Amino acid sequence: MKFDPTTLEIYRALYTSVAEEMGVTLRRTSFSPNIKERRDYSCAVFDSSGRVIAQGDHMPVHLGSMPMAVAAALRAIRIGPGDVVALNDPFAGGTHLPDVTLVMGVFGKQETGDRRQETAKRRNRLPSPNSRPLFFVANRAHHADIGGATPGSMGLATDVYGEGVRIPPIRIVRAGDACDDVMKLILTNVRSSNERRADFEAQIGSLKTGEMRLLEIVERRGEREARKYAAHLISYSARMMRQAVAAIPDGVYRAEDALDDDGISDKEIPIRVQIKIKADRARVDFTGSSPQVAGAINAVEAITVSAVSYCFRCLIGGDVPASAGLMEPIEVIAPQGTVVNANHPASVAGGNVETSQRIVDTVFKALSHAIPNRIPAASQGTMNNLTIGGIDPRTGAEFSYYETVAGGMGARPKLDGMSATHTHMTNSLNTPAEALEYAYPLRVREYRIRKDSGGKGRHKGGDGAIREIETLAPARMSLLSDRRKRGPYGLRSGKDGERGRAFIIRRDGSREELTSKGSWSLDAGDRVRIETPSGGGFGK
Repeated sequence: MKFDPTTLEIYRALYTSVAEEMGVTLRRTSFSPNIKERRDYSCAVFDSSGRVIAQGDHMPVHLGSMPMAVAAALRAIRIGPGDVVALNDPFAGGTHLPDVTLVMGVFGKQETGDRRQETAKRRNRLPSPNSRPLFFVANRAHHADIGGATPGSMGLATDVYGEGVRIPPIRIVRAGDACDDVMKLILTNVRSSNERRADFEAQIGSLKTGEMRLLEIVERRGEREARKYAAHLISYSARMMRQAVAAIPDGVYRAEDALDDDGISDKEIPIRVQIKIKADRARVDFTGSSPQVAGAINAVEAITVSAVSYCFRCLIGGDVPASAGLMEPIEVIAPQGTVVNANHPASVAGGNVETSQRIVDTVFKALSHAIPNRIPAASQGTMNNLTIGGIDPRTGAEFSYYETVAGGMGARPKLDGMSATHTHMTNSLNTPAEALEYAYPLRVREYRIRKDSGGKGRHKGGDGAIREIETLAPARMSLLSDRRKRGPYGLRSGKDGERGRAFIIRRDGSREELTSKGSWSLDAGDRVRIETPSGGGFGK
């Protein structure tokens, strides 16, 4: 199909701006600090076949896996005008339970009388509302609690049933009317249900923003052109990725890294990869990785594909449409029953946040053998997931606080790594101290850079962070983290970064060092202190 390059760039910007504006709507109308302040959400636009056209510059771990969620929704349900489908089932396109995806079709406007006669003269404009959708819009938001055994739904359950409410593809809005019984069932089984309801409503409002903007594009440019350039964007992304892969020398490149443990036993969990590059195609094979484990660090296939997509997308210089075409030249082999493609009913809370990071580390380590002057040393390699929940004495209501804590970025071939920043599969922010203390019975006692912790080298790894939080009420705390046994690796003789560690500091001043994964009880006045890993160094 022929296309005009200038028009293609206009459509890339148009579709991307739709996803970005959906994100702005979600952020401004959400209730929980996790979405409003930390921006733990993602938005995307899909064509009528469910292929992603454009994504906002949001969470990499969401964006690479969301197409599988949309595909699952379309397989399960015929989405009609005004329908909104929700799902979080990790074994049906989801990632882990707190990440709830909503999907909605974008149909043409209802036309009557003179309006129908007028538009009949303009073929290839808006179709009738009973035809196939023009597009689909979707968003994914991490809800600060989705039920389960521990507040925040990020504890150490040994199967998915203990992690929270599992939502298969199901309508929560039908033909424009909310399905109250469905929402009542979900909200009855989560903590802070009013906050959850408000965040669901914000997600629905975000989808409507995307619908409105896409219909404006079709009204202005025509259905035929809008569809045609959506397809061109996918083809263009595929060509860009093929060029990026072709720039890697042909060969087979291997690497291995490991997670500390699964929180149930103390055995390391190896992840192995073999990347075969031939001309403009890549095969990424995780055969030999650990079998799935009892603890909550199993990843589903969507997570593994998302991590691989992120790594290869980083190799493309400049702006590239974040569309389905990016994965066309890349084959991912993730054997079933392993930590990179776990079978039901494995627990998966940490697969999304911890195993995804280690997959990235392992893939980049393999690519460093092929293109050593383009790959950075390992970043902190964990999201340091902290959840605290209990009863807020100020209101008598339940609260669930969730946050990922920043760490050091790996040194780059020509630059030092950045300090105290979110890297790779997380693109979120911190919760500002003021917002945290306003929303929860918590107090930030210390928050600073972990000085001189970065790996040494010609270029120094970024320093980690220190975050210390005091609870003002009895609470239950969970920690899901890693890089406590192996420091983030350096490259080209650069030194490894510092490992992370965490403590509970009791009211009497006693200090208890914590394992990387687990749950603990806190009394009012107790403090949780997290010292996050730093980045590895690069070069002598």
